[in-house]
Amino acid sequence: MTDPDTPGRRRPPTIHDVAREAGISRGTVSRVLQGGHNVSPEALKAVNAAIKKTGYVVNRHARSLVTQRSDSVAFLLTEQQDRFFEDPNFNLLLRGCTEALAVHDIPLLLMIAGTEEERRRIGRYITSGHVDGVLLVSSHSGNPMVELLHEARMPVVACGKPLGQVTTTPYVAADDREGARRLVQHLVATGRRRVATVTGPLDTPGGVDRLSGYREVLTEAGLGYDPALVVEGDYSRAGGALAMERLLAQAPDLDAVFVASDLMADGALAALDRAGRRVPDDVAVGGFDDSSIAAATRPPLTTVRQPWSRISAEMVRLLLALIAGEPPSSVILPTELVTRTSA
Repeated sequence: MTDPDTPGRRRPPTIHDVAREAGISRGTVSRVLQGGHNVSPEALKAVNAAIKKTGYVVNRHARSLVTQRSDSVAFLLTEQQDRFFEDPNFNLLLRGCTEALAVHDIPLLLMIAGTEEERRRIGRYITSGHVDGVLLVSSHSGNPMVELLHEARMPVVACGKPLGQVTTTPYVAADDREGARRLVQHLVATGRRRVATVTGPLDTPGGVDRLSGYREVLTEAGLGYDPALVVEGDYSRAGGALAMERLLAQAPDLDAVFVASDLMADGALAALDRAGRRVPDDVAVGGFDDSSIAAATRPPLTTVRQPWSRISAEMVRLLLALIAGEPPSSVILPTELVTRTSA
């Protein structure tokens, strides 16, 4: 298409060009671009074909003036920035959410709010209408961002059930308790009797639920619950190593350990190696996540697989439904035990 005022220069296709190519009204094209409500399947097909043929690209700024939406979503990680680069789970989740939103032509904005100043700055940005909704990741108990977003009537879906909140926030989570149960049952079934655990932070849903699963299995197996076999971790490699060192000091006769994340388990394996404990001969080790770390440890790590692609897709699905005005809902997804040579 050539701009008549500038010979030889092509002008970008407009909504009028799409309507002309599709043989329908501009109003119908506009409804398709705003979500396809009250549009027949035939018209929707014709408009999509015309968009592809003409090369039309939506003018997001112009559309936002009409819809009062930004057509973008925030991926809000409430952890320190170094955690984003160390923990592969955050990258898997970010990639999955980005891909799920790309299907709807919606960009995802990464935001990290691990300090009070970052929370204030990002809170102002989000509640000023720059995004239509928030995918909230790694929310600790009492996280002030949850109430701030709720007061701003911002659609939010969390990864994991937020703890210690007055309001109810929709969430998507793996079945942490059942996943922990399966891992600990596996350790017990191999003959281990002094089974320790490095928990996740106990102000997070994963930390609480994985500890619950661990306790339940030991009780059911008649092994009892020994506080000396429990140390809280922080989901970091260094934290896993420190927690393992504490466990060896408190309970030197331990013969297995369930570590509540693969990253911490990697640190625990290093601590066991330094202490001269062979894995799995002296101490069996199990993790949680089945991240890229699990297959790379020495020995390869028995762990619990979280369905990260499904978690991402469900978070996006629930958030887009909230943005469209549908009632909130939550989803819990099953996990899978993956056995390797560490246990």
